[in-house]
Amino acid sequence: MNRLKKILAISFIYIFKSQMIFAQTVIDSTKQMRWSKHFQFTTITQAHSAFKAAYSGNNSLADTAETGATTVTATLFLGHSLWKNAAIYADPELSGGRGLSSALGVAGALNGESYRVGDAAPSIFLARAYVQQNIPLKNTTYEYAPDDENSVAGKIPTSRITISAGKFSIGDFYDNNKYSHDPRSQFLNWSLMGNGAWDYPANTRGYTMGAVVELIKPEWAIRLSSVAVPRIANAPKMEYNITKAHSETLEFERALNIHQHPGTLRLLFSQTYSRAPSYAEGIQALLKNDTTVLNVISGKAENTTFGGRKFGIGYSFDQELTSDIGIFSRAGWNDGRYASWAFTEIDRSLSVGFSIKGNIWKRANDKLGIATVINGISKDHRDFLHAGGYGFIIGDGNLNYGHESVIEAYYNLQFSPFIWISFDYQFVNNPAYNKDRGPVNAIGIRGHIQI
Repeated sequence: MNRLKKILAISFIYIFKSQMIFAQTVIDSTKQMRWSKHFQFTTITQAHSAFKAAYSGNNSLADTAETGATTVTATLFLGHSLWKNAAIYADPELSGGRGLSSALGVAGALNGESYRVGDAAPSIFLARAYVQQNIPLKNTTYEYAPDDENSVAGKIPTSRITISAGKFSIGDFYDNNKYSHDPRSQFLNWSLMGNGAWDYPANTRGYTMGAVVELIKPEWAIRLSSVAVPRIANAPKMEYNITKAHSETLEFERALNIHQHPGTLRLLFSQTYSRAPSYAEGIQALLKNDTTVLNVISGKAENTTFGGRKFGIGYSFDQELTSDIGIFSRAGWNDGRYASWAFTEIDRSLSVGFSIKGNIWKRANDKLGIATVINGISKDHRDFLHAGGYGFIIGDGNLNYGHESVIEAYYNLQFSPFIWISFDYQFVNNPAYNKDRGPVNAIGIRGHIQI
């Protein structure tokens, strides 16, 4: 409780300072600005009911009722224009708290903010620090980019090459689904806020180092990146032996227009090289009781050798149906031969959902979201868990395999111009792919301030 009080105290200092900045800043909607200053604060508290479990292991979701699992993040988004078409961004962030069962026991984990929290004690760190350069292409027109988080207001070329280099979240650039991307205002579940089968490169808080190059046209875009991966599975420390460990992502994006309503289709390809052992090595280690390899797969130790490879593909689709209703879908697959290393233990994923604005019931700034996702793992992965193996997020000591499925619904209520309160419900069948455990009912409440 004392830790939580410290988190809240420091967070409210952030809020006060950001409000002072906001009060002193007047944004001209057409003017080229030098600075961008924004702030967010999010706190999420969750609980789940007791459920039936034939057995439990080191990484199991607690089968007894859990309450009061709380996370807090506060971020100050700072941007400054440098020279023509260039800007630098730096985002100090505070995080603390924990997810249900310390974010263990469900592959589609229940709180999208908990992955950013490496320790229950509050800590402040630099989440992002990168330079961005826009290079206009021949015969381009220009459009106005509004002041926003990590966006300095001003005119930018509609046809351009954009280069971003430094520290950032790879999710800032990829899989930017309009209706299902931000756990601070949309769905909380990890496999709904992003493509669960994309073991996207990041440290335990969700950030990495590297470069992204984007070719952007008015109707389409192509982006390619090369970034660092964790040195230990889902750990804070990153690997900078870039000749042996790195991750590349390629995405094709196409704007859609159906009956005058906008939408987007994205195709994503990823290839990651790391220190991850294969699940076949893990099964042999279980037979030999080789804890060295097992500790690497579970994220407790560093591997002395390289050789991990993971290839993945995915798509993301969002489409406005009416001015108040939108639909989205994602699907993802990775080969699942080597241990999950950065995001979560999902090798196949398919989701679909809706987002509905509150105009229908005369609450214009409220939103209702409903979605379902089905997750799966490769045969090698399930054989490893069945034999008693543990990853860094799931493992019950045994496995009666079944697809993990989640249904989530949230209602986002605007309390004031800068404050939102959300109510969230998740139903999880076969948590951690185990038919011998669950189903689980989880509820949550989220407070969010955005300035």
